[in-house]
Amino acid sequence: MNAKSASAAPKKDPAAKAKMKTAPPTSHDPRIDTYIAASAAFAQPILEHVRALVHKACPQVEESIKWGMPSFVYRGKILCAMAAFKQHATLGFWQAPNIADADRSRSGEAMGQFGRLTAVGDLPGARELGRQVKQAMALIEAGVTRSPGETARAKPPVVVPDDLAAALKRNAKARATYEGFPPSQQREYVEWIEEAKRDQTRQSRLAQAVEWMAEGKSRNWKYMAK
Repeated sequence: MNAKSASAAPKKDPAAKAKMKTAPPTSHDPRIDTYIAASAAFAQPILEHVRALVHKACPQVEESIKWGMPSFVYRGKILCAMAAFKQHATLGFWQAPNIADADRSRSGEAMGQFGRLTAVGDLPGARELGRQVKQAMALIEAGVTRSPGETARAKPPVVVPDDLAAALKRNAKARATYEGFPPSQQREYVEWIEEAKRDQTRQSRLAQAVEWMAEGKSRNWKYMAK
């Protein structure tokens, strides 16, 4: 290379080089990629939409799997979590009882505050959902916590169907596991069983649920953090 061509070569920007070295790693957790890919076809666009919107509203968010569900964490606190079931998906804010002007009319239908989601259109608009994400962030920054009373009012108690209750009565290990679960994990099993359309499917799920619980496993144990 002659002197002329060397002088014409572009100079590297030291600031840009430093910026490249200090760029943070991607905040996407590959376990959530796996969870979404394994979800029902209808649920995948819902989960992808929620994931993208949360990252847009909260660029500092971190992803994780908590209680078997894809969760979004801000400043070490859970911001919100989503989940997919056989026939519906869910989304819930940890600070839901304290988020102002949020529509809670469907909060009793399923986990979370938005009822049984079967399409992206079942969620609030992007602007409204983004507002709720930002308000949840502000509540975390302010150190606001939910009281036990608020948590209890957020969701009705889990009602164990008769066939599951009878099966648990016959299997002490499964019963002990179920009774040791938090309400959210109890609900996962109950909803999975009750969503079965045919009696044969219900009986198959019931047997599988008892087998997994006898081994100490939650409904979504395959996606739990190792």
